[in-house]
Amino acid sequence: MTIVESIVLGLVQGLTEFIPISSSGHLVVAQYFFSGASDHLFLEWINIGTMLALVVYFWRRILSIIQDIFVRHKYRLLRNILLTSLPAGFVGYVAADMIEKDPFFGSIVVVAIMSALVGVVMIMLERLPKASATKDGEALTIPRALGIGVAQMIALIPGTSRSGATIIAGRLSGLSAKEAAEYSFLASLPIMAGVTLKVLLHDHAYLADNLGTLLIGNFTAFVSGLFAVGFLMRYLAHHSLALFGWYRIGLAVVITVILLVQ
Repeated sequence: MTIVESIVLGLVQGLTEFIPISSSGHLVVAQYFFSGASDHLFLEWINIGTMLALVVYFWRRILSIIQDIFVRHKYRLLRNILLTSLPAGFVGYVAADMIEKDPFFGSIVVVAIMSALVGVVMIMLERLPKASATKDGEALTIPRALGIGVAQMIALIPGTSRSGATIIAGRLSGLSAKEAAEYSFLASLPIMAGVTLKVLLHDHAYLADNLGTLLIGNFTAFVSGLFAVGFLMRYLAHHSLALFGWYRIGLAVVITVILLVQ
């Protein structure tokens, strides 16, 4: 991993982890053109940068949740976040080795297909039937919270987009676009924390061998991630996901053309 590669991958991770165009998909594409192979450990390590960006952006909201739990004894939002995190966390834990080794999860063809499919859903989203309006993530019922969790689990497929899938599910569950985005980001924190704990406990050798590039990649991911989450929260206060849907379809077309002419 060169310094240039770590900067590019950190930038891609930071921008696309929160903007719903699929960080895993873009990272697969970037690594495909760099070396033809996917370095899963590097991608897991630079998850730390984007997690810290999320914590910094939402620190007041996170503090409020902590006060709800320990001062006001209100647990519903925490319950919903944990329920939403459960499906993806369980599958990620049980099938971690398969996800890392199976060519399906590093396939640029899969990225193109999922980019197009989810893009179409984003364009059509505002025309689709939705559940009754829900004020925020705390007001979600257990089935709705679990439904968003299933969407987060499906997003393990590269090209899907974790934020995209959960925001779509949140909209279908009755949340506004902005509230769906905030809930999506808060519900991603347990997953990100789990990935961070895993690499900290089990991948010391990789850290020692790649410390310089990991620091650069994480710093780049942190800065670009902080920008990306702020941009998306402002954008979705007044707009739908349609623009990102068109981008995803365009990306799928570009990938397909490149693969066909190679």
